[in-house]
Amino acid sequence: MKKEEKNGLFISFEGIDGCGKSSIMKRVNEILTARGYNVYSVREPGGVPISESIRNIIMDNKNTDMDDRCEALLFAAARAQLVHSKLEPLLKEKCILLSDRYVDSSLVYQGYARNLGFDGVMAINNFAMDGLWPDITFLIDIKTADAQKRMHSDDKHEENRLDVQKLKFYDMVAEAYSSLKSRFPERIKVIDGYQQFEDEAMQIAGVIEAKWIEMNS
Repeated sequence: MKKEEKNGLFISFEGIDGCGKSSIMKRVNEILTARGYNVYSVREPGGVPISESIRNIIMDNKNTDMDDRCEALLFAAARAQLVHSKLEPLLKEKCILLSDRYVDSSLVYQGYARNLGFDGVMAINNFAMDGLWPDITFLIDIKTADAQKRMHSDDKHEENRLDVQKLKFYDMVAEAYSSLKSRFPERIKVIDGYQQFEDEAMQIAGVIEAKWIEMNS
């Protein structure tokens, strides 16, 4: 996406499974909407029909023999369609766009934890994203064991193919997120996932609002 075509603010939320990012993102949407902002939310993988179909393949418990490279390419394919069909059109508007996961998830889960390598996963996603990076990424920081407890105590959580990974896998994911912060220090903002829910949401909403004012001043 050409810089001159982008009028919206693109925000992504990241963190290990069970960190609470989806709930926080929903609350941030409510706060910003109440303040009069034009806010949209999407999730990854998914967000548009083709990407949702790809999501179903990725998450299907029956696909236990899926190759790691296939998994990485499917995530990138879902992202490419989402960027083309929804993200780029929305960001031409004056809006705030919130995404539950984006490219950092692929870099961490497939690049590091699946051991496919940062460069290879970055290459396929550079192609998929068409140059569209988040303006800010909020990384919800919480210990792996605590995230797992949260996830498994959530009655609404439906177990999928990716949930059967061992604790060591998620420890690698957490370590990879820390490494990613050092690669993109300006973009990635680490948020304490142990603070009160409303305080956490208000903190994030405040950072987004400040960025919006800066962008439009």
